[in-house]
Amino acid sequence: MPRYSGMPPPSPPPLISIVLAVRNEARYLPRCLAALACQEYPGDRIEVLIADGGSTDGTAELARAQDGVTVIDNPAHVTPAGFNAGIRAARGEVIIILGARAEVAPDFVAQSVAALARTGADAVGGVVDSRPWDATSATARAIALALRSPFGAGGARYRYATTEQVTDTVNYGAYRREVFTRIGLFDEALAYVEDDEFNYRLRAAGGRLALSPKIRVTYYSRPALRALWRQQYHWGRNKPKVARRHPGQMRPRQAIPAAFVATVLLSSVAAPCLRPARQLLAVVVGMYGAATVLATVLAARSAAAGRDMPALVRLPLAFAAMHLGYGAGMLVGLARRVWREDRGAAPAGGDGRP
Repeated sequence: MPRYSGMPPPSPPPLISIVLAVRNEARYLPRCLAALACQEYPGDRIEVLIADGGSTDGTAELARAQDGVTVIDNPAHVTPAGFNAGIRAARGEVIIILGARAEVAPDFVAQSVAALARTGADAVGGVVDSRPWDATSATARAIALALRSPFGAGGARYRYATTEQVTDTVNYGAYRREVFTRIGLFDEALAYVEDDEFNYRLRAAGGRLALSPKIRVTYYSRPALRALWRQQYHWGRNKPKVARRHPGQMRPRQAIPAAFVATVLLSSVAAPCLRPARQLLAVVVGMYGAATVLATVLAARSAAAGRDMPALVRLPLAFAAMHLGYGAGMLVGLARRVWREDRGAAPAGGDGRP
């Protein structure tokens, strides 16, 4: 018989629940699940829950065929509802929110758990490295470059941070379970920026978020400019809802794309009649053009991008799709908000408790 040492047995590492909300992601999900299956963390301490929003491309069947994966129905068909369904079913002490287009590093879970312990934060996230799914497409490579650029991503430090720091939001975050008991779940009225709203709500409740570059995720970006524009448009359109609920956490930089689009539109309409409008249009477009050139030059300084002239030529178009899409979406969101307030509509709620 083993000799009793007088010391308590070592505690097992925390159980981790990884929650994905998916719909028609059969193209991307296998690589995501393969990365989760190769984690440098005890496999019996990880559970993967996938909330499927009515996929028609075999996503749910593909997920059910994987060992250690639990598939949950998401009849609402929206991302935050899927996350909430997964969180309610999760057993873990730490809950990680992930997406099918994400391919995590082998030490992703281990580094997330270590960062929670090291920082004492309520949630931690890492750096997201955008890559094209189809590396043969120059446009797809340009989009990935734009997402990695501070000019394209703005203040989203999770795109390019190099030091561990306190932050206002995280992407693909690892949350202590008690966070969801304390502040509720994701707002199901927000189909595109639910993570920002949740993180702002956590901070408003006194929570802390930390960003660690040791936590690494590869994200496969949209393959075409139209898809990129549409994604940014939806993000921008929902941002006014978040701003209304958390005005103290908004930053002036977040309104720059909307101000740029509004200025260009209004000055273009007035330009045929008013000389000052023509001058303003020339100045604003000229400044944006100069900033785009500078950002492209800075992107070209990296060894890989510097040799990729086809992608660099298309990079200004990717920047424009991001900024114009986000700005236009925010203007539409503001207009819709004003219209609803004029008609006396009540704001949408939705921080349902687990």
